[in-house]
Amino acid sequence: MTSLTRRLALGAIAAASIAAFPALAAAETVNLGVSIPAATHSFMGGINYWANQAKKDLEKEHKDLKITIKTAANAPEQANQLQDLSTVTKINALVVFPFESAALTKPVAQVKAKGAYVTVVDRGLTDTSAQDAYVAGDNTAFGKIPAEYIAKKLDGKGNVVALRGIATTLDNERMDAFNSVLKNYPGITLLDAKYANWNRDDAFKVTQDYLTRFKKIDAIWAADDDMAVGVLKAIEQAKRDDILVVFGGAGAKGMVKTIMDGKDPRIQADVSYSPKFIYDAIKLTAEARLKGEKLPATTIIPSVLITKDNAKSFYHPDSPF
Repeated sequence: MTSLTRRLALGAIAAASIAAFPALAAAETVNLGVSIPAATHSFMGGINYWANQAKKDLEKEHKDLKITIKTAANAPEQANQLQDLSTVTKINALVVFPFESAALTKPVAQVKAKGAYVTVVDRGLTDTSAQDAYVAGDNTAFGKIPAEYIAKKLDGKGNVVALRGIATTLDNERMDAFNSVLKNYPGITLLDAKYANWNRDDAFKVTQDYLTRFKKIDAIWAADDDMAVGVLKAIEQAKRDDILVVFGGAGAKGMVKTIMDGKDPRIQADVSYSPKFIYDAIKLTAEARLKGEKLPATTIIPSVLITKDNAKSFYHPDSPF
């Protein structure tokens, strides 16, 4: 799946006109900065793993490429690191996974204004003129697939709660897609949807609140496999047996293994969203800039439903995620 998208993207790169963007001199080094959130949970652990793997592989392959990776614990720290990458490291290309959309738009725009080629990954900016390219998973499918699965499992009737991530453009896309499906099922009520920051502990607290406020919940859309772990812990502690479906997201190896083994009847499906797209974004950007070329404006990596039938192909036991 990812390799196919990469081939398509590379093909699009080859076909793109570079007249509007001056080519780099052949002898000029591509000084690529990579700015990503710190590994505060397993998905971000995967992002960090694949970013460092890209640095290792690509610097070995290309002698005119230097990659500097910075990790940030919050949006202000990432903004400061972007300034350092631009003024101190003097990058001429940037791959950035914004901690938050609104807070990072201006800092990224400032890097671009100083001449760096900018690829934004996953969490989009609020002003797309601050970027040259965008690489992400399919966030519409990420929200649509769980909603369709839950609606089918509940036979079109029941109470649902949702846990959102962080206030970002991608979270809005996911929630909008989820809601658009539920509009077709008037027998399903979305009781509430709160931010839990893609964090196990926050998901535990939000779910505790849901379980206290709502006496009957048929399904929980956790919207992230880490958050699903917190959801399950809260359900267990509350000794609730009414929840029929817990649907996470992103295809973490633990959740995929649960689907493969059939150990938890509430968890029979997931939706793919591999952190490896950061590797793809770094590779595409580095190789395009080494040629003096630019990427397509948008590259979307498909998200698909994971069930017991296909779970094996999404299980990577050696991965951090």
